[in-house]
Formats: sequence, C-alpha cells, structure tokens
Amino acid sequence: MKKIFGDYTIHDVLIDLVYTVVGTALVGFSLSMFTVPNDIAPGGVSGLATALAYITPLHVSVWTLMMNIPLMIAAWRKLGPRAIFFTLIATLLLSVFIEAGDRWLPQYTSDRLVASLMGGVLTGLGMGMLFIRGVSTGGTDLLALILKKFLPNMPTGTLLMFVDASVVAVAALIFRDFDVAIYSAITIYVFSKVIDTLTQGVDYAKVIYTVTQRGEEIARALNEHTDRGSTLIPAFGGYTMEGKQIVMTVTRRSVVAQTLRLIRQTDPKSFTFVMDSTEVHGEGFRAD
Repeated sequence: MKKIFGDYTIHDVLIDLVYTVVGTALVGFSLSMFTVPNDIAPGGVSGLATALAYITPLHVSVWTLMMNIPLMIAAWRKLGPRAIFFTLIATLLLSVFIEAGDRWLPQYTSDRLVASLMGGVLTGLGMGMLFIRGVSTGGTDLLALILKKFLPNMPTGTLLMFVDASVVAVAALIFRDFDVAIYSAITIYVFSKVIDTLTQGVDYAKVIYTVTQRGEEIARALNEHTDRGSTLIPAFGGYTMEGKQIVMTVTRRSVVAQTLRLIRQTDPKSFTFVMDSTEVHGEGFRAD
C-alpha cells in the first residue's frame, strides 16, 4: 500500500481523517450546545475564546482560530508534519462545527450543572478520539500533546487538566462570576477523565503478587479454578534469606475477591499485594 507521511499509509490517513471529523464535531457541538450558552469556559483555547467573546464583538470561532495559528507554528518541529497536518484540519473543522452548532442545534440552558457534565462528556469523547490518533484541536490540547513528549508517563487528560486550570481562573475574572469557575472545573474534570479512559483503555485490571513457598501449588490452583494463568518468579526472603517464589497473575476486578480467597486457601501463610493496571494487552484482555 502506498505510504505517505513517512510510514503511514493511505489507509492510516483515512482512519485519521474519520477520527478527526467525528472528534472535532463532538467538541464543537459540545461547545455550541452546552458550554458556551451557559458561560462555561471548558479550559483551553476554546474556553479562553468563550471568555474573550464575552467582552469583545468577535465570535468564539474567530478567537479560536486566531489563537491556534501561532501555537501550531510553534509545535511544528515537536509533532511532525502528519500531526500538524491533521491538527490544522481539526482546528479549521472545530470553528466550522462551532458555527454550525450555534446556528442549527438547540442550546441547553436549563441547568448549568447538567450542561457542565454533558459538555465534559462530549468534549472528552471528541478530544479522546483525537488524542488516540495523535491529533488535537489546537490550543492547550496541542500543548498537552507537546508536553506528552517530555512527560510520557503522565496521562494526557491529567496534563490537559493542569494546563486548563489557569484558563478557568481567567474566565472567572472576566465573567466576574465564581460559579463560572465551579462549573468550568466540573467540565474540565469530567472531560479529562473521559480522555484518560479512552486513551489508556477501559480494561482496568488488577495485578496480584503473592510471595510464597508454595508457588507451584498456587499456580496450579489458579490454572484449575480461574481463567487466568500465572508467572512464577524465584525470590529470597530479605530477613530469613530463605528461598521463596513470587506468583504473579493479572485478573479482572470482578474476580479479585475470588482469586485472593483461592490463594489464601492454598497457602494461608503467603504474603499478597494487589496493584492497579489501567492498560493490559494480550489474550483475555485487549488485543494489540
């Protein structure tokens, strides 16, 4: 298959385009239907644009475009031509969808709390789809992608939440309404969690480690009574210097109690601890 943008094929580009169109539509419609009509500034350039549109004759879409252009120029070297290309498309489409939603979609103004929650969910879904493909709508979304290059272990949604906190403060000062900060914070928190769920995966699992002298028995019990395998790791007790084994198994949250009970029944003297895993690849979980 013909390759463009380096190793990316036309098929990859088409997938990027679909994600970009759907993602920006969700973000744009969220702004026009829920956040902008309720003076909620959902962080980022769009949130700052909402605040600036409140005190100037320029529309939100115009401010969004004006602030995104210099940011994209600054990000060119960090993200590469492919990401910038689709970010440019997303930025232009976002302004289009905001205008379209403002003209043709209903605006919800009955309850600001509901508006902040719905705005957060829709924005998170849209931005999460974009981040999955390494694309943004510009602004602080773009800044979050750049920071992700330097802080790869920090969730994208969390990065974005911290970046957007300053925007909420500015918006609250412009609107002179403390409620703006509260509802905007709710929106930002909701969409950051939705983004993290989409980008990190929803297959939350538990990693169970058991230090024991009866590792083979525990492994056999897990194989016979659960649908999960296990890994045996040789170890030594730091205090007794006796030979031990660590039995590691990964299981879903719904069967953690059953697994722990099985381990205790097999070796009551074992030492077990459980850790969260937010992304698991392989048989029985998410395929690569």
